[in-house]
Amino acid sequence: MSSEITYNRIAMLRAERGISRRQLADALGVHYQTVGYLERGEFSPSLHLALRICDYFEVPVEVVFSLSPFPRLGAEPAPRSA
Repeated sequence: MSSEITYNRIAMLRAERGISRRQLADALGVHYQTVGYLERGEFSPSLHLALRICDYFEVPVEVVFSLSPFPRLGAEPAPRSA
């Protein structure tokens, strides 16, 4: 695989829960700028940090991280055939 991009929903989860970057960083024991790098995809977390993020939000790994882009929220769902 030529590129090792990891997509994530950290910013969305933070916004949903009203948590600042600094609050999340403090809870995880990382610098608040690290959270920004993660959210922008400029840095991929270690497995340990990824699992701690999921524990913090109390969601499974696949809710937060993906190897392919997440579908846009509010996108029209695919039509279902009858």
